[in-house]
Amino acid sequence: MVVGWEWDDTLFSGTASYYQRGRLPYAPGLADVLAEVLRLDGRGRLIDVGCGPGTLALSLAHLFGEIVGVDPDNGMLSEAVRGAAEAGVSGKSRWVRVRAEELPAGLGTFTVATFGQSFHWMDRDLVAATIRDMLMPGGAFVHISDLKTERRSVEGLPHPAVPYVAMDELVRRYLGPVRRAGRGVLPQGTPGGEAAVLARAGFSGPQRHVVPGGHALERTYDDVVAGVFSMSFSAPHLFGARRDAFESDLRRLLREVSPSGRFSERLASTEVFVWGKNPAEP
Repeated sequence: MVVGWEWDDTLFSGTASYYQRGRLPYAPGLADVLAEVLRLDGRGRLIDVGCGPGTLALSLAHLFGEIVGVDPDNGMLSEAVRGAAEAGVSGKSRWVRVRAEELPAGLGTFTVATFGQSFHWMDRDLVAATIRDMLMPGGAFVHISDLKTERRSVEGLPHPAVPYVAMDELVRRYLGPVRRAGRGVLPQGTPGGEAAVLARAGFSGPQRHVVPGGHALERTYDDVVAGVFSMSFSAPHLFGARRDAFESDLRRLLREVSPSGRFSERLASTEVFVWGKNPAEP
């Protein structure tokens, strides 16, 4: 866990309804890469830990016989249930309200466990060891995130760039200079070093894969506002009675940058680390 910070159930409170519109998708081709690397054939079981509104699990549903998403936030799971119904996979999906630290929670064993930009919120040593026990022999722990090191230029695109730096400054003006996270703060941000954690847990690897992004996207005022309110550090509840004032200031900032109401940005590449459980282990 992060030193000096303790998880609480308000971490993503109120953000779920903003995810679909506000969060950028993973790079196209992610499912194809995982299908090839993991030799997925439509059978087996997937557990998506910290599943949020089911974005990742639902995109992989066709590769498994059953998908199970776990998350501690009821709002996220409600969105996942809705998304599964829209995708026609309700019969092969299950959504369970549970913290990763409370696993295995009687959920059985799995072929693959995915963590889509969620592992850093957890007691990682505990969760890694638990997931290893929940995986079948030869199973895989898959860590998925945006590729943080790439530069994504909007040069040549038709609209102004999303003013992320100015938006972050506006959030700090309302919420203070230290990053908020639930009822606490994260002065040092979230932790890295996943490789050491997973090696300690007995996983082998990793194999690293990058699914290329770079696709041009068009974003509206509403898309950008939803993106802000989908983040833990700018969740709607953190603003309290000043929420409407913040949104008004945010929209004013966006209008000043792009009077047309349109922004351009490029989709990030997706970075995938695949860690394996020895096929000879029980």
